[in-house]
Amino acid sequence: MRVLGIDPGLTRCGIGIVDVSSTRVPVLVHVSVITTSPELPLEERLLLVSRGIEAVLDEHRPDSVAVERVFAQHNVRTVMGTAQVSGIALLAAASRSLTVGLHTPSEVKAAITGYGQADKKQVGTMVAKVLRLESIPKPADAADALALAICHAWRIPLGAPVTGATSGSTLPRASAAPTAGLTAAQRAWRAAEQGTAGRTARHKLAR
Repeated sequence: MRVLGIDPGLTRCGIGIVDVSSTRVPVLVHVSVITTSPELPLEERLLLVSRGIEAVLDEHRPDSVAVERVFAQHNVRTVMGTAQVSGIALLAAASRSLTVGLHTPSEVKAAITGYGQADKKQVGTMVAKVLRLESIPKPADAADALALAICHAWRIPLGAPVTGATSGSTLPRASAAPTAGLTAAQRAWRAAEQGTAGRTARHKLAR
C-alpha cells in the first residue's frame, strides 16, 4: 500500500510518501517540501501549493492520503494558512476518490515514538530509524509528513479497500497480522487496539 502524508503549511508544506509491505515495514518513496513566499498574494500561494500536491498525486499515485488535523493555536494567522492548505489537500484527494485520514500531532507522535508528547527531534529520529535512513529528513516539515504517512499506514488493515474518501482519524482496526518486523511503537499500538477489542467483547457478553 502506498500512502501520501501531507503536513499542511502555507510557507512550507511537507510531502512524504511510503510503501508499506505485508509485514508493515515502510519504505521511503518520496519526500519533499512545497514552499511559497510570504511576499506573494494569498491566492497565488495557494495555487502553487495546489499544483505541487496534484503533481505529486499524479506522479506517485498513492492509495491513500494522510493529512494532519488542524487544531487551534495561539497564532491565528498560522492556523488559517494551515487550514487553507489542508482544504486543498483534502479536495485533491477527494477528486481522485482516495481514502483520507486526518490525524492529530499527538496521534502521529504516539504511533511513531510511543509517546504522544515527543518533540520534533524525537519524531525525526524515529522516522529515520523506521525508514532506515542515514539522516533525519530536513526540514522538520518533511519528517512530519513521513511520520503522518507511516502512522496512517499502520492504522489501516493491509488489503482493506482504499477507495472512497473518509474523514476523521477513526480508521478500521488493524487486522491480526503477525507482529514480526513491527517497531516497538507499532507493537504497543497493536496491543492496545487488541486489548480494547477484547474488553468490548467481554462487556457485551457480560450484558
